[in-house]
Amino acid sequence: MKFFIDTANLEEITEANDLGILDGVTTNPSLMAKENITGKDAIIKHYKDICHIVNGPVSAEVITTDYKGMIEEGTRLSDLHHNIVVKVPMTPEGIKAIRYFSENKIRTNCTLIFSAGQAILAAKAGATYVSPFVGRLDDISADGIGLIAQIRRIYDNYNFETQILAASVRHPMHIIDCAEIGADVMTGPLKAIMQLAHHPLTDSGLAKFLADFEKGNK
Repeated sequence: MKFFIDTANLEEITEANDLGILDGVTTNPSLMAKENITGKDAIIKHYKDICHIVNGPVSAEVITTDYKGMIEEGTRLSDLHHNIVVKVPMTPEGIKAIRYFSENKIRTNCTLIFSAGQAILAAKAGATYVSPFVGRLDDISADGIGLIAQIRRIYDNYNFETQILAASVRHPMHIIDCAEIGADVMTGPLKAIMQLAHHPLTDSGLAKFLADFEKGNK
């Protein structure tokens, strides 16, 4: 399973990349705003800065909602850097745009997926990735991980090439569950990724090893 980090913070992206396990980045307008990145020129520069850190897919989201606007904006984003993947919302206009991008060899990430039906439409339109939102479904007492499993079965039934990008991943168990089910990619915060490295028995075991070493070398 590929690991993407869901942030627009350059320091976090750099830290995750330095771990040696980062495969890509996802962003959205809310994450940009969180970093006080506003204005067209600043946002464009920020996407380029991210692409210079990470040698992998970087999802850049369109903010227009009509077909023509998505095509124009998505094409401009794609031209910024070969790492850019155009992030398109799950709407009828978005599906039309994904088909256009697919036919023109522009990679896409269909975002705001909350049902298997939406995932089927995105795959049939030729999306490179679909992003089911695990955490947001959990928030309304729905089964986010269950949706990932359902999409996996459907895609395997019909050999869809679209990759399942589990989004809104919030903690280590989300990551483990997505890996067990067979998500192609997960995207989440740096904190959740770093927590995979920790276990109390590892900490206590290391402390004992070091203490025993000190005793034996006095």
